[in-house]
Amino acid sequence: MTAPTAPPGEPADDCLLAVDNLVSGYGASQVLNRMSLRVRRGECVSLLGRNGMGKSTTIKAIMGLLPAWQGSIRWRGAAIENRPPHRVAKAGIGLVPEGRQIFPNLSVRENLVATAVARQAGAGTWTLERVYGLFPRLRERASNFGNQLSGGEQQMLAIGRALMTNPTLLILDEATEGLSPLIRQEIWAALEKLRDDGVSILVIDKNIRPILGLCDRHFIVAKGQVVWSGDSEALRSSPEVRDMYLSA
Repeated sequence: MTAPTAPPGEPADDCLLAVDNLVSGYGASQVLNRMSLRVRRGECVSLLGRNGMGKSTTIKAIMGLLPAWQGSIRWRGAAIENRPPHRVAKAGIGLVPEGRQIFPNLSVRENLVATAVARQAGAGTWTLERVYGLFPRLRERASNFGNQLSGGEQQMLAIGRALMTNPTLLILDEATEGLSPLIRQEIWAALEKLRDDGVSILVIDKNIRPILGLCDRHFIVAKGQVVWSGDSEALRSSPEVRDMYLSA
């Protein structure tokens, strides 16, 4: 088992997100115990582990939704720990939160444009048409309210809404939780396309097989810290690691 460290000689501009020795929690209850991870430009990374091990807490601390008691969170080399969530989002990190949290009384189209940010002009910019191209079902449901959508459609909308901020890094907390197998396939296919288009991704999910196909590297979390890290081939060939930390 290995803990993550910055690769020797890694170019400063290649590392988008660097979390080092992060300690955080809720109230007086500590959850994270020196959490550390890296996401490089154009890379897809997973956070894996059983429920209650600190995965979502890590995401909340990165996004400024929880305080960083100790340690550092650096985005493109600049410290962002304890910044307000809107400033973290403005810096270029898009979040698809657990539970989706779409606006129930806004239409699909209104949900998508409500927080849209045009960071750059050109073919790579996320627009309504480009989101509809990724998720054609959202075009069909454009005038429906958020609370009229199925769970799968809501997740597509949550991803589309995050993409409309034109993020450099897309974070998904429980990417396919509670979705049918068919909808899961659609979500994984969309994430593969985003990865192939060069979008950096940090994803939490319990479905190991598609995660192994999607992600370049994996961090397994237990009791608020990383207990194993490696690429997909290393994880495939380590059944003892999967049994110890990922089996129900």
